[in-house]
Amino acid sequence: MAIYQKILVAIDLHPTCDEIILKRANEIAKMNNSTLSVIHAVEHINAYGVAQAYPAVIDLEGEMRAEANKQLAQLAEKFSINKDHQYVEVGSPKVVILNKLKELKSDLIILGSHGRHGIGLLFGSTASAVIHHLNCDALVVRIPEHQVL
Repeated sequence: MAIYQKILVAIDLHPTCDEIILKRANEIAKMNNSTLSVIHAVEHINAYGVAQAYPAVIDLEGEMRAEANKQLAQLAEKFSINKDHQYVEVGSPKVVILNKLKELKSDLIILGSHGRHGIGLLFGSTASAVIHHLNCDALVVRIPEHQVL
């Protein structure tokens, strides 16, 4: 029996970093014959006090989501991740990732870490926020500092 059946990989669409993370995730998925899913969160744009700008913000978020879908599809193709297992959601990365984990009933989350400040020095801000609320195992893939440009 496989240790992990459903793996969710959270990426930030940084080509060099994401390939390192997805390579590791792909290896683990193959060893366990797991379903591999990938998610990217497009953060909301804050437009406080500018009610007139709200429609433009919605349009911009839509464009950002469309571009993220395109980039994610290209990256996922390299790792043979089925289109049905590629997700781009708008919202707080922590909330988006945790909701998708619950929805998919994933038993492993894989994230990258390239944070360099405070608690982010250990995990990265998103990874740190997510791992404190998990009901499953986590693998945080360390991204070498020279890879993050």
